[in-house]
Amino acid sequence: MKPLHTALAVTTALVPGMALATPVTFTTQMSAYGGDGAYLAYYVTDATGGYVGSLWMAGGKAKYYSHLGGWYAATGGNTAQVDGITGASVGAGRELTITLDLADTLFDQGYVLHVDSSVEKMSDVPDDVTIPLTSDNLGKPVAGKYFVQSLTVSK
Repeated sequence: MKPLHTALAVTTALVPGMALATPVTFTTQMSAYGGDGAYLAYYVTDATGGYVGSLWMAGGKAKYYSHLGGWYAATGGNTAQVDGITGASVGAGRELTITLDLADTLFDQGYVLHVDSSVEKMSDVPDDVTIPLTSDNLGKPVAGKYFVQSLTVSK
């Protein structure tokens, strides 16, 4: 697979001129689970499951990042791996919409988007939702396992 600097261009400022980037919107609908706000980590792996890079994290308290199991295992909790971190977790039944510039080379090449979730006093759900980054999956909601009701990736 391609190295991180050519495969993952989260913003054009991060990797200017390395790859063509397109705005991609991630719409995450949370289920009505009846608890505190969820911490979410969005990250990408390659076709072999190897970590490629982090895209976004919802939730600002670092002491909870270790509960985002897949992301934490891949990064050792290094928040420098994350392009954007919001100060807010995402509430039950709410929708989170994020638009990022992603390298066109991430689509139809075996890359997979993962979203880990965690809610205080409830549970941690690594890979709450995963979606292969393919043209066929664009615009189609993919069901999550627990806290994430669905995730839709669109251009």
